[in-house]
Amino acid sequence: MSQSKVVLAFSGGLDTSFCVKYLSEDRGFDVYSVLVDTGGFSKEELESIEKNAYSLGVKQHTTISKTDSYYNDCIKYLIFGNILKNNTYPLSVSAERIFQAVAVAEYAREIGANAIAHGSTGAGNDQVRFDMAFRIIAPEAEIITPIRDLKLSREAEIEYLIKKGVDRPWHKSVYSINKGLWGTSVGGKETLTSHGYLPEEAWPTQVTKTQPERITLTFDKGEVTGINDELNLSPVTVIQKLAEIAQPFGIGRDIHVGDTIIGIKGRVGFEAAAPLILIKAHHTLEKHVLTEQQLYWKEQLSNSYGSLLHKGQFVEPVMRNIEAFLRDTQPHVTGKVHVFLAPYRFHVEGIESPYDLMSPVFGSYGEMNNAWSGEDVKGFSKVASNQNVIYEKIKEMAEQK
Repeated sequence: MSQSKVVLAFSGGLDTSFCVKYLSEDRGFDVYSVLVDTGGFSKEELESIEKNAYSLGVKQHTTISKTDSYYNDCIKYLIFGNILKNNTYPLSVSAERIFQAVAVAEYAREIGANAIAHGSTGAGNDQVRFDMAFRIIAPEAEIITPIRDLKLSREAEIEYLIKKGVDRPWHKSVYSINKGLWGTSVGGKETLTSHGYLPEEAWPTQVTKTQPERITLTFDKGEVTGINDELNLSPVTVIQKLAEIAQPFGIGRDIHVGDTIIGIKGRVGFEAAAPLILIKAHHTLEKHVLTEQQLYWKEQLSNSYGSLLHKGQFVEPVMRNIEAFLRDTQPHVTGKVHVFLAPYRFHVEGIESPYDLMSPVFGSYGEMNNAWSGEDVKGFSKVASNQNVIYEKIKEMAEQK
């Protein structure tokens, strides 16, 4: 009799290695492991993970490349919205996880799996993101979470695997690293406290650059398409090149403090040079080319978009509505942004755009104007202040009684 199919979101680490053995040998499933690559793995790493999966006994292993669609369907809108969670974090892992979860669920439906599994524990955000995506995309499939359901410690997982003949150096790393196209997260003993800061050796990219550099980013309708003299590139390529240039300066390092989906506070370190520079550059360009009201409403909706994405609500229909609004604001977000890079810091020096609303045709702030007279301003000031003048006068009259 044919065994039931279970699709396992697989990374090759301890938790998902345990899941393969448990699901295949203890639960009797045919395990179909799947890794969704969103830009965080090298070719050699992908080959090693696949080899590991088959050595553990999976029926089939599949790598799904989603880097381009990850940018087009998700990261693009994080840039359009200048989204930083709590004004700090570019949603590096939040965005990646829910996007991966959706891809795993779609694959499970495609092959007709009876169940879908993931290796999340019961302590973090990812369990919610995976569960929600699986329930929405593949509601007919059972969701199995061995690590969470069995409440396993790392030591118990290692002991189990050794008994199954899988004796590998499962040494607990001092720091957990999750690398992706939109940044790398870093967790360790320091992030479990409210006061500790990650030491230099914890960061994935060490500081090797000391001499400042200047770069130019080219945007076309809100999307970055060039860096320095290299033009007409894909945004994914620019993101990768920018990371290579900026990360050796130690730019983009920080610790995010936020509210988890399950209601507790959490801290995580991150290294995200390219996201932080791109968001700052894009936002600066927007401040030159968009109107006051466009900037205001973008900020309101972008905050909601980032919050929903963080909470695993990527497939919520309102997300497509907000994306439509964000796209509609970008046609004039075109031009060059000049950025200064130095060890541990960067700043935007200025922009060039044919849509720059600081055009000298209408005047220069604090210097001269060509579109109105001083008498016009006198009249405007009277009208603009009239209600407050009335308010103060009425208050004064009332208090004298």
